[in-house]
Amino acid sequence: MPTVDLEYPKQPYSKVNRYDSRASYALETIHGIVNTCPIVHVSFTVPNSPFPTILPMIGQMGSFARPSADTGDVLELYLHGYVSSRIINMSRSANGESSGQEEGLPICVAASHVDGLVLALTPNSHSYNYRSAVLFGHATLVTDVDEKLYAMELITNGVVRDRYRHTRVPPNAAEMQSTSVLRVRISAGSAKVRSGMPNDDRADKEDEALLDRVWTGVVPMHYTMGEPLPGPYNRLEEAPKYIKEFRDDFNRDSKDVATEAATKPMKAAKAKHDD
Repeated sequence: MPTVDLEYPKQPYSKVNRYDSRASYALETIHGIVNTCPIVHVSFTVPNSPFPTILPMIGQMGSFARPSADTGDVLELYLHGYVSSRIINMSRSANGESSGQEEGLPICVAASHVDGLVLALTPNSHSYNYRSAVLFGHATLVTDVDEKLYAMELITNGVVRDRYRHTRVPPNAAEMQSTSVLRVRISAGSAKVRSGMPNDDRADKEDEALLDRVWTGVVPMHYTMGEPLPGPYNRLEEAPKYIKEFRDDFNRDSKDVATEAATKPMKAAKAKHDD
């Protein structure tokens, strides 16, 4: 863990403007949100298309050069994809050296968690407790075999802790050929976090009849993993201990985060209504 809390530089395209009191540029906060999000959404522009493309993908923050690096350290984002997918092909051919631009395909990555439903006195003051992060960077294809294997293990263990070594590894030649990994060099990033109870206008909170009629508060919301179900050719009598422990830890931690978000004091907001 770095002795100084590192932050991404504030850029015009990454700066949080609305409710900037909820913003964070800390690497640890942003990387933590990304690494605990089961799906990230990746957007990029496609030539001859009037719209940007958005893909749901699986990814993890990590460092091949420093595998033990903490989430508060400088990391890169690894994304898993099929060898002939459009984003892989565009990243393979993207090279900005001749044009003076940074090498790689420019992409944006979004990750978000909803921790609770915030129910207020009026519709305009309803909200979510949430954690969201956005990253901006350039994606290039990983060609080094050792780095590719590192990324595949990183991403697999990001889905289920310690899963990679409990499977048939390393991947065979056909799997290595059909699977590609992108390394995203991050240029900037930001997070936005909302926690706490409802925040209604003073006039509404002084309306006795309204207070007597409308329930206000937070309904905590979080992912829950169920009981593992065996596959059709599974021969093990029960799910291994590492899977059960991962599920139990995940469920406990998710519930704790949602409950803490509801009871944590909310930062002051400049705008009139909450969102």
